[in-house]
Amino acid sequence: MNKLIKLSTFALAVILLAGCGMGRGPEGDLVGAEDRPEYNPQAVPYGMVICPGGTFHMGQADQDIAASMANLNKQVTIGGFYMDETEITNNEYRQFINVMMQDSLDVLGEEYVMSQLYPDTTVWVKDYTYHMGDPLMEYYFSHPAFDDYPVVGVDWFAAKYFSEWRTKHKNQANTESGMAPMPAFRLPTEAEWEYAARGGRDMSVYPWGGPYLRNAKGCLLANFKPGRGDYYSDGFTYTAPVAQFFPNDFGLYDMAGNVAEWCADAYAEASVPITWDLNPVYDVASEPRKVVRGGSWKDIAYFLETGTRNFEYQDSARSYIGFRNTMIYLGRSSGNEFR
Repeated sequence: MNKLIKLSTFALAVILLAGCGMGRGPEGDLVGAEDRPEYNPQAVPYGMVICPGGTFHMGQADQDIAASMANLNKQVTIGGFYMDETEITNNEYRQFINVMMQDSLDVLGEEYVMSQLYPDTTVWVKDYTYHMGDPLMEYYFSHPAFDDYPVVGVDWFAAKYFSEWRTKHKNQANTESGMAPMPAFRLPTEAEWEYAARGGRDMSVYPWGGPYLRNAKGCLLANFKPGRGDYYSDGFTYTAPVAQFFPNDFGLYDMAGNVAEWCADAYAEASVPITWDLNPVYDVASEPRKVVRGGSWKDIAYFLETGTRNFEYQDSARSYIGFRNTMIYLGRSSGNEFR
């Protein structure tokens, strides 16, 4: 009789524990939704490198020459993400244009594709007075000699549209393969861009870490304008093919010079002190000025510094502004998954 009571008590305890989530049965229990897509640890997207999350001091790392007070230094934390190792090239952007011309003309119309998405090649003539930009206007985007050069003549809206198309293009392939969708490709936030540019070197003036523009052999470390009237000392008169200079410690190329890069943020002189110190972004849609970072082939060294802020109007395409994409890393970051 005592054994029977003990067995009954044990059975009741098992039932109660199962009801509290301590066990699972075949029916009536919380077991999670079935038929979920297969998802392995997030793979590094093709052409991207890993930027592990961390904390850094965002802001001016050297003298504020312009006395703008627009990038006061503060400590912020950034979650892990992936970033294109180079700027988007002409040939990569051409893949996007070809798809638009083949599949989207009925929806978007040829006029929209050619006027809003196709690179404005006339920037090589319009951006400069009394400058022989006609050869670049004719050949820069169309000729295969420039396939590996960064795309320019693309405004902020076109860069955003490209990012949305790239997301759909990738996830369509994932769906057909029975895989879970990837997070969205997008423009980097200003904080992400600066964190990535420093490459883990907190308070560094340039992406390569040091305060100097030449290495020990006297070679310039980026494509920019090192002196008045001097555009060629770095080896390139205008833009350079991507990845011609050494990458930073994250493996990112051309985070200083070559072409400046669109960021997701709107620009405001006072945005730094009012944004949060965890993954900050100043996403004010009514502000037409958008952040541009990194400096370009036509800029002096001040604009190459990791802490220098600049802007351009969102509907303006320039011969010295391009972009690259980022993608968020899903899940808790211990840093080990990035090794």
